[in-house]
Amino acid sequence: MQSKKKLIAGNWKMNGSLAANQTLLDAIVAGMADAQCDVAVAVPAPYLAQVQAQVSGSLIGVAAQDVSAHESGAYTGEVSASMLKEHGVRYVLVGHSERRQYHHESDADVAQKAQRALAAGITPIVCVGETLQEREAGETEAVVKRQLAAVIHLNGHCISEIVVAYEPVWAIGTGRTASPEQAQAVHAVLRTQLAAASEHADRIRLLYGGSMNAANAAQLLAQPDIDGGLVGGASLKAPDFLQIIHAAR
Repeated sequence: MQSKKKLIAGNWKMNGSLAANQTLLDAIVAGMADAQCDVAVAVPAPYLAQVQAQVSGSLIGVAAQDVSAHESGAYTGEVSASMLKEHGVRYVLVGHSERRQYHHESDADVAQKAQRALAAGITPIVCVGETLQEREAGETEAVVKRQLAAVIHLNGHCISEIVVAYEPVWAIGTGRTASPEQAQAVHAVLRTQLAAASEHADRIRLLYGGSMNAANAAQLLAQPDIDGGLVGGASLKAPDFLQIIHAAR
């Protein structure tokens, strides 16, 4: 049904070291010979140059974990989209639940960050998802639609250039995973919302990001509207990450 390639993106979060990164990436590159999906790793900013150099010539794209909503100026500690572009960054996470929760990023902030990335020729991976409280209150659909609507509103003309990652907050790092049916239901809602915004919505890849691991990846990736995964802890273990990559066909 889908002709687009799946995308498996690893989010290292605040993990890694020069030595550990090299060992991990060597193992992943060596095991990717017959991969049939696109692959990316989202690494901490200090390691972008190291990782870009190491994966050069391989099938792995480099992703950043965040980007400033500003292009330049007096924003100490921030990193602009043009800086990321100079480091060969192809994707950037925007609106990850940890950024929304710990740094109080609003839907409008996320939309602006997506806009900056798109203007620099970087593909934003827009993260949306509900908390356990919101799910139990029956608000899942309303929450993810609201989060995505802000991005569509600001970036409507080029919305087909984004990637969307559905990450139920209650399933991140908890070992709990949305069932394939639960994940598919939300992906279908997002697909419908995108279709109303763009005639090219079928190009947009929807990733599932909530404790995807080697054991559950194949079932999740078999769902009709799940076009890949945003993988956390399992992306730090080469055998697990490779198993997920090979499940994406």
